[in-house]
Amino acid sequence: MSVFNEKTLMITGGTGSFGNAVLTRFIDSDIGEIRIFSRDEKKQDDMRHEIQAKMPEFADKVKFYIGDVRDLQSIKNAITGVDYIFHAAALKQVPSCEFFPMEAVRTNVQGTDNVLTAAVEEGVECVICLSTDKAAYPVNAMGISKALEEKVAIARSRNSGKTRICCTRYGNVMCSRGSVIPLWIDQIKSGQSVTITEPGMTRFIMSLEEAVDLVLFAFQNGENGDLLIQKAPACTIETQAKAVCQLFGADEDNIKIIGIRHGEKMYETLLTNEECAKAVDMGDFYRIPADNRSLNYEKYFSDGDEKRNPLTEFNSENTKLLTVEEAKEKIASLKYIQEMLNK
Repeated sequence: MSVFNEKTLMITGGTGSFGNAVLTRFIDSDIGEIRIFSRDEKKQDDMRHEIQAKMPEFADKVKFYIGDVRDLQSIKNAITGVDYIFHAAALKQVPSCEFFPMEAVRTNVQGTDNVLTAAVEEGVECVICLSTDKAAYPVNAMGISKALEEKVAIARSRNSGKTRICCTRYGNVMCSRGSVIPLWIDQIKSGQSVTITEPGMTRFIMSLEEAVDLVLFAFQNGENGDLLIQKAPACTIETQAKAVCQLFGADEDNIKIIGIRHGEKMYETLLTNEECAKAVDMGDFYRIPADNRSLNYEKYFSDGDEKRNPLTEFNSENTKLLTVEEAKEKIASLKYIQEMLNK
């Protein structure tokens, strides 16, 4: 972690699952300060008390700032002296964003623009913006707003001065706040049916630790304007539900199909066919460099373009699909699951 030695990292939306995972990873490192920026004072207070109870020797490293990414001035009030930003603040629930799309725009699009405006003005060294697979071929308001977040970040990177701006895009983070596995566990423990939307629906899955790994990979390897994607396995919703039922001793026959919710797709895409044209395969990751051509397109018609990359769309149908046993093993490795199994 020497690159973070005595540096100040700000996490927007820092009281969420991702912020907590970053805090766990960094708090006992050589980092100088971690700033938690969010609008919920109750969650900040809970996090503060937990740190003081479990890691009192590191509590002074963590500073809390009340603010909202929708409010540019509140970001500016918190950003002085910040070296790096992990921008995780977002509205993420697909059905909620379908009913309140302008709220998604205000947080996910305008909020991102505010964070980047403040970062560039302050001379922050690096900003990593967190996006989602729903931004690729988006059909719902949440995905559309995150696709625009990516566009805003890439556009900003063209004139960002000393500030390096990158985006990361990943799939469903298991056991994150508002995700489906904790719901299923609550249903099992209360004797209810385990509800799934559509058995054949596929989703990329990853752990919170893998989400942090992707952001750190982007931080260490991304160039200005890059979009970084982690290759991830997927599984059907039915497979995932059966794995959870087996782990918690529930009857698989008690799985109940309730139908697709507002704005949901049958499968998600991490790398589009259009992005494949310039994507760079980096082993466990894809890097999509920014298209930094100017608006003067005449020279491109005369000069031509590079040969197209042979890569094809990477989605949750053509990636590795986990079996129930494989899904069970991956889910069982999560800290949250181990804690719930021991209760």
